[in-house]
Amino acid sequence: MLFKRFKVLELHQDSLYTRIKIKTILISRASAMMAFIMLGIDLKGKKAFIAGVGDDHGFGWAIAKALAEAGAEIIVGTWAPIVDIFTMSLKRGKFDASRKLKDGRLLEFAKVYPIDAVFDKMEDVPQHIKENKRYAELSGYTVSEVAAQVSKDFGYIDILIHSLANAPEVTKNLLDTSRQGYLAALSSSSYSFISLLAHFGPIMSRGGAALSLTYIASERVIPGYGGGMSSSKAALESDTRTLAWEAGRKWLIRVNAISAGPLKSRAAKAIGLIDDMIAYSKANAPLTKDLEAEEIANAAAFLVSPLASAITGEILYVDNGMHAMGLAVDSQVFKKM
Repeated sequence: MLFKRFKVLELHQDSLYTRIKIKTILISRASAMMAFIMLGIDLKGKKAFIAGVGDDHGFGWAIAKALAEAGAEIIVGTWAPIVDIFTMSLKRGKFDASRKLKDGRLLEFAKVYPIDAVFDKMEDVPQHIKENKRYAELSGYTVSEVAAQVSKDFGYIDILIHSLANAPEVTKNLLDTSRQGYLAALSSSSYSFISLLAHFGPIMSRGGAALSLTYIASERVIPGYGGGMSSSKAALESDTRTLAWEAGRKWLIRVNAISAGPLKSRAAKAIGLIDDMIAYSKANAPLTKDLEAEEIANAAAFLVSPLASAITGEILYVDNGMHAMGLAVDSQVFKKM
């Protein structure tokens, strides 16, 4: 169609200069269109396991939608105690509005597995947890068991997403955090990524990609983000670099993380000051707009796609530029000037 238009225009021009100019413009447009088509994120035929989807809010759900939009098959690991609630909500259509993709399809999960990434194998699970009513009817929810079952059901995966974080004492200052609370935060929020990659790595395709989610509290003081969560994020980012080396050399798997800005997800509400964190970022970030979960999801889709085939060990900031700031422009100091 572009070439037909070019022929018509060429016949109606008087000078050679004009003809050449028009030809250049049209070819440029054709090249741009071809580049756009070629650079589209295509995950058709890829299988993605996303650990940490328990509702239709937050980054895990948004990433699932973005990967599905790109053609990936989505497999989900939901925190064991709420897996029944999640699957029942899916069946009853509670999430149908949120499941709608851009082409009109509904987000589908190939399978939903109960998982508790605090435990590597069943021998690690304390007896009181096994007997807890939320766990008693479940089986195979440790990391090694879930990886084995995914391998049995699907053969392999190409993409691993870690969207897990928890700190039982997150509302406490670090000085007031107990040893038990601190280690619990590290176990569920950072070591869980190591465990997932260690167990899923052997069933991931060569050239696959793993991704986790972090926060700027890993490197800056965020008062109120306590209970060892800031320490967990720092560990997660350090581990990302080391895992990129180890998993890259062992399985040719890329390992990256996204440092996301504050988002009012249900999980984030546990922090207690999420509204203040969002307001502060919006007032001081270079881009003074709300951060959408879809923006993090789009970045995730890029990082796990072939377009990012040479990117590994990277912490990518998706936070409206807040990480670049060294001064709060809404500070009381400026009101005196």
